[in-house]
Amino acid sequence: QVQLEESGGGLVQAGGSLRLSCAASGTIFGFNTMGWYRQAPGKQRELVAEINSGGTTNYADSVKGRFTISRDNSKNTVYLQMNSLKPEDTAVYYCAFAPMSASLVNPRYWGQGTQVTVSS
Repeated sequence: QVQLEESGGGLVQAGGSLRLSCAASGTIFGFNTMGWYRQAPGKQRELVAEINSGGTTNYADSVKGRFTISRDNSKNTVYLQMNSLKPEDTAVYYCAFAPMSASLVNPRYWGQGTQVTVSS
C-alpha cells in the first residue's frame, strides 16, 4: 500500500507561481511513475505532468514551457513547479503514483487533492 501526501496549493494571481509537492510513503520499490492530474469544475480529470523513476517526463500541451516536474527518488517525492499561471489552470490537483509502470495512464494510487486557484 502507498500513501500520497500533497502540499503547496493555494491562491495566486495570474502570472504568479506555485510549487506543489507530493511525498509517497509505504511499500515502494522498483520502477514507478509519479505525477499530477487536475480537475476543473465541470471538466474531466486530465494528466498535467508525469515523471518516471528514470527521469523521463511528459507534459500536457497546455502546460509545456510553464510547468516543470521533478522528483527526488531518495525521498519518494515529486514536485510540480508552476510558473506563469493562468486562470484556466484553476483546478484541484491530484498527485498520482503508478508502481511498476512507465506511465500514469492508470495510476493505482491517488492523493486527496490540493486546490489551486488563479485569479485574473
